[in-house]
Amino acid sequence: MKRNLLILLITALTASTTDGQTARRVRNGIILVDTGRTVRAIEPYKGTTDDVAAYAAVVNKYKQLFPELNVYCMVIPNAVAYYCPDSVRSWTQAERPVINSLMKRLSAEVKWVDIYDTLQAHVAEPIYSRTDHHWSPLGAYYASQEFARVAGVVFPPLRDYERRVIRDYVGSMFNFSRDNAVKQAPEEFVYYVPRTAFRASRINYRNVTIGKGRRRRTVLTASEPEEFDFFRPYSDGDGAAYCVFMGGDLNTTTVTTDVAGGRRLLILKDSYGNALPPYLFAAFEQIHVVDCRYFLQNIGSYISRNGITDLLFANNLIHASMSKISQNYQRFLTQ
Repeated sequence: MKRNLLILLITALTASTTDGQTARRVRNGIILVDTGRTVRAIEPYKGTTDDVAAYAAVVNKYKQLFPELNVYCMVIPNAVAYYCPDSVRSWTQAERPVINSLMKRLSAEVKWVDIYDTLQAHVAEPIYSRTDHHWSPLGAYYASQEFARVAGVVFPPLRDYERRVIRDYVGSMFNFSRDNAVKQAPEEFVYYVPRTAFRASRINYRNVTIGKGRRRRTVLTASEPEEFDFFRPYSDGDGAAYCVFMGGDLNTTTVTTDVAGGRRLLILKDSYGNALPPYLFAAFEQIHVVDCRYFLQNIGSYISRNGITDLLFANNLIHASMSKISQNYQRFLTQ
């Protein structure tokens, strides 16, 4: 009896697709598509159109409070939007309707950067990692190109960058799924370094535990500004390769270039946004990067002090659907 139940459970979590692929659902609801060296692990989307209302509202509020800024909103689709087979679409919520709903809630003064169709045109290319929950640097390139078009700034072709490769990469999806099929299907992590001259500095954040007993608590603290290498080197086989950009999320980063014109960009982002700045070094004299989870300053003071002219919200849809992220952006205004 137990054996029959096990067979029924496996059957329920495995499906064949019309193009001969297989799809199965594993730990944490992760969907594995295909097998062997081409297996792709994708995270399901669980949000609804109502979940993005708060995010749209806070973007609108920033535009209202900073009317002199060019405010842009780029909501980044997750891999499931493009790579989930039709036969198992019931395992995830559709992302496009939610993104459309968010767009319709934005003020007419907010500049919408619609990258859904932009990425759709390149799905045959490696624009998302197969073994990690992030998009790839190539996907970020095409998204940055669309942002540059909307912002009216220059955008160098990919051939103007130095191509670097980290081999035998297996990203976060192995830890999320704990499925050996992911571990046994490493890929190349390819990123692109601009040849434009630039200098980078950062404020680094870390959690510190203070107090004792019942008064013991963990607080976020910030370092003094320091110069650092924007691109952190990783060896072949390192599963943290996506942190090549700024070393990860725990920084407020400033990049200064030799570009004239006075335009200064602030990117409010999650980890997906880490891959965007390098493609914009040729367009702005400064780029500031603030993570939606790690920032202790007042955002209004920061904007004024640094002469920001352009403000880009760049969050993946899963984060844009979380109330905590919108609350963080709200807190930045008053902290």
